[in-house]
Amino acid sequence: MSVSKTLVHYGSLVRLSHTVFALPFALAAVVLAAPYAQITVEKVLLIVVCIAAARTAAMGFNRLVDRDIDKKNPRTADRELPRGVLSVNAVRALVIAACAVFVLGAARLGKWPLYLSAPTLALALGYSYAKRFTALCHVILGFAIALAPGGAWIALGAEVTLAPWLLVIGVATWVAGFDVLYALQDQDFDRREQLRSIPVVLGVRGALVASAVLHVATVACFAGVGVVLGRGLAYYVGVLIVAGLLVLEHTMVRPNDLSKLNRAFFDLNGYVSVAFFVCVGLDQLLR
Repeated sequence: MSVSKTLVHYGSLVRLSHTVFALPFALAAVVLAAPYAQITVEKVLLIVVCIAAARTAAMGFNRLVDRDIDKKNPRTADRELPRGVLSVNAVRALVIAACAVFVLGAARLGKWPLYLSAPTLALALGYSYAKRFTALCHVILGFAIALAPGGAWIALGAEVTLAPWLLVIGVATWVAGFDVLYALQDQDFDRREQLRSIPVVLGVRGALVASAVLHVATVACFAGVGVVLGRGLAYYVGVLIVAGLLVLEHTMVRPNDLSKLNRAFFDLNGYVSVAFFVCVGLDQLLR
């Protein structure tokens, strides 16, 4: 196999395109923390490296843990490990290397990022086992991804006040909400395999309600960040855009029609994170 094809397979394995979900919120946290911290180019680059490394480790580990389940599920049977285009040992090496990069990057960022690197990795990797014992696996995933903006805030040395907590909870509920929707397509398979999820427990209609409640909490938390930090009009325009995109997402997914699920998951949620970051940056420029 050529080097280029191998790199493509690794990129597909860790879903590089999904970085658009976490990274813009981490960068938004950098902008929001800017008035309360000393920001350098090195710190920002290290934050990006750490996020990329943590995502790579988490996704690679997830593929390792779920490889036997993925073989059985028609939706995931063509992933790299079930197809055999990447070996188990190769993916293990990738996960170990990514964990090492993450810890080294955290150490470079400071004492507290280093201290928190172990529990961060424990949550990011441990999520892969969550659906085996709890239907709240979506919430665990949410907080695993929400560590990106929370970690960025801490890495910059800004004081941990109510604002970063609200940002973390907002991102966590956003991710949990759209992951509940995404899990709808696997509810029959998960039920047969005795895997747990909110759609398995509550059914389609109950899952849609749960997702909507989580996304209401998202908008409330993001608005709360603006109030606590005294942000300007552009910030709240961003919150309204997020709210509008989430409403649109929920109108696209119906109990009797899940055909637009992938578009709602991939496209709209990518727009959510980017729109929020752009509006946060614009608000900072206008201050």
